[in-house]
Amino acid sequence: MQRRSQTAVLAAASLLLAAGCSSGGAQPEGGGGSSAAPSKSAAAPGATAESTAPPAKGSVQVTRTLTTGLPSPWGVAVLPGGDLLVASRDTGKIVRIAADSGKKTELGSVPGVDPGGEGGLLGIAVSSTFGADHQVYAYFTTASDNRIARMNYDEKRPPGNQLGAPDTIFKGIPKGQIHNGGRIAFGPDKMLYAGTGETGDTGLAQDKDSPAGKILRMTPDGEPAHGNPEADSVVYDYGHRNVQGLAWDNDKRLWASEFGQDTWDELNLIEPGKNYGWPEVEGKAKGGSKGAGFVNPVEQWKTADASPSGIAFAKGSVWMASLRGERLWRIPLDGTKPVAAPQAFLKGTYGRLRTVVAAGDGTLWLVTSNTDGRGTPHKGDDRILRLTVS
Repeated sequence: MQRRSQTAVLAAASLLLAAGCSSGGAQPEGGGGSSAAPSKSAAAPGATAESTAPPAKGSVQVTRTLTTGLPSPWGVAVLPGGDLLVASRDTGKIVRIAADSGKKTELGSVPGVDPGGEGGLLGIAVSSTFGADHQVYAYFTTASDNRIARMNYDEKRPPGNQLGAPDTIFKGIPKGQIHNGGRIAFGPDKMLYAGTGETGDTGLAQDKDSPAGKILRMTPDGEPAHGNPEADSVVYDYGHRNVQGLAWDNDKRLWASEFGQDTWDELNLIEPGKNYGWPEVEGKAKGGSKGAGFVNPVEQWKTADASPSGIAFAKGSVWMASLRGERLWRIPLDGTKPVAAPQAFLKGTYGRLRTVVAAGDGTLWLVTSNTDGRGTPHKGDDRILRLTVS
């Protein structure tokens, strides 16, 4: 199937675009806050108002291995000050990694996590007001659903007992052996965004009454955020197979990575209320003549080359970690348009790559994923690498 005629041209620079398994055939992959609506941007479509387009060719240098021996790492959140929180999909634990020394401190386990298949403890995020409330948010699979809960983090308590009882803010996201989505992040508008999957039940992606196969946007308390397409719904857009990565560019546009089925993985520019086509179409529509009403991806990859997971924005480019593809992709952007073809780095060097996050100084943290049951672990897996990029 071919995906996405672009009736809604990617002219989303006028809005805060708020957004994200490739089976490769046989094996699928894997009240408290502001309620402001997404802000408007003065930038014209396809160009940024303040930034200069990055060069067509970039570079990646691994400057450091921060830590090794992480079991099934999945979600990563950066704390104020630069330390990392890392979630283990299969153990349900969260650990803190010191950015200077790599020292590990266990916060504790998230109660109710029921790992299996592609489910378990997945994305984590820290609140936009972490300095005041010390809240850590987690997206995880239980025996009955996928849900999002928040916990108070008290680093003064003994290691292993630093997480408070979970406060569930949103539940009832369908679960499955595959396609549980799981990436969460707070956007520039201080709202919480979550990428979900359709659990293998493809019809859920087009069902606006289901949170599956969507990007969700909610307040920090789990309520529909002001400015959503429907006032009483957290659904921000729909028509996704399995959203795995969420990141905002310098103009507050939301980008999302998504697993295709057998043909095309995708990088999408997210607009509220738009339909990204699954299961009707996959990848870009040929000649723009098919799939009226669907949004084309900005870039696409053969599933063997990508199976994308986490993404980050740095140095004018989206950086995309790939699982089956075992490489880091760079997509240089001038506004909403690619400057050049995607560029691959680290191909096969570190195995499967799960998560990439911006460190805040133009560098990146990159997390491998070889202990997830599909990779081939080597001594030291899994690890976190520090990257200098351009």
